[in-house]
Amino acid sequence: MLRKLLITACLVICAIGGAALWLGIYILSPVTGPEERIVFIPKGSGIFTIQAILQDEADVDVDIRFLITARLTGLSCRLKAGEYQLPANAFPHQILQILASGKSILHRLTFPEGLTAEKVAEILARDGWVNTETFINLCGDPSFIRTLGLNQESLEGYLFPDTYLLTRGEADEIAIISMMTKRFNAIWEEIAGEDNHTKFTPHQVVTLASIVEKETGAPDERPLIAGVFINRLQSGMKLQSDPTVIYGIADFNGNLTKADLRTPTPYNTYMIKGIPPGPICNPGRASLEAVLHPSNTPYLYFVSKNDGTHHFSASLKEHNRAVRTYQRSGP
Repeated sequence: MLRKLLITACLVICAIGGAALWLGIYILSPVTGPEERIVFIPKGSGIFTIQAILQDEADVDVDIRFLITARLTGLSCRLKAGEYQLPANAFPHQILQILASGKSILHRLTFPEGLTAEKVAEILARDGWVNTETFINLCGDPSFIRTLGLNQESLEGYLFPDTYLLTRGEADEIAIISMMTKRFNAIWEEIAGEDNHTKFTPHQVVTLASIVEKETGAPDERPLIAGVFINRLQSGMKLQSDPTVIYGIADFNGNLTKADLRTPTPYNTYMIKGIPPGPICNPGRASLEAVLHPSNTPYLYFVSKNDGTHHFSASLKEHNRAVRTYQRSGP
């Protein structure tokens, strides 16, 4: 009996030693190859799902020993959803610590001034951040817009152009829209202070700023452009802005015709007086400030010089002369 007990004990010790060696070799061996790889862990993923994702999508060498290591280190219940960068030649405990850190990859996306909401949606959808239709529908949903603290019919003009940091699994349509409108509200509070003496409503300011944004890319011209439009409004003149006409044309083909200028739409400022019903793009800070603090200028007209800048005129006679100079004979 004693002999059998000794044999059994030896077998148990050998088994335990073998298992420890089997596990130890795994723990001390790299489970990723010589290249870094990216892995995305969806929300609600348990340890077994994470194991399958690591193995199937990131080509990480994970088996039952990975699960045992996770249990032994106490990390099995602390693994978080997110997108992670796994280093080359990483060990099991390194992988577990990365997944438990919650430090997802931050993606930097920059939206330049002057994009429409539709263009913003296209950029986001291109990299899989949003569904284009869902994003655009939310931007035109007044009930959703009110939850953002904005009492508007559309978010055109309120998706502030800036650089944003997005994380996979966290940034969806609602989160991104909320982020961009929150940034707009913050900027608006900074620039529309008590020293602002404009007679326009905030929505009219944003609308005019969007027109200024589309009319010029020259920073020093923005207050001048704003001054011209405000002078025209105060004189009872039509704004006559080509970008507003273009915005009102469905599926614009890039060629603005005289027929387009004579076609009535809510945004055709050659046909309507006053300010269009809403912004035609999402303006940046400089254009908003230009409308709030326009140049005190006598100008009523401007024409492109075909080099990114404009010639400004106070009279129609001077303007017509500038048109003949710049639009017919070139710069």
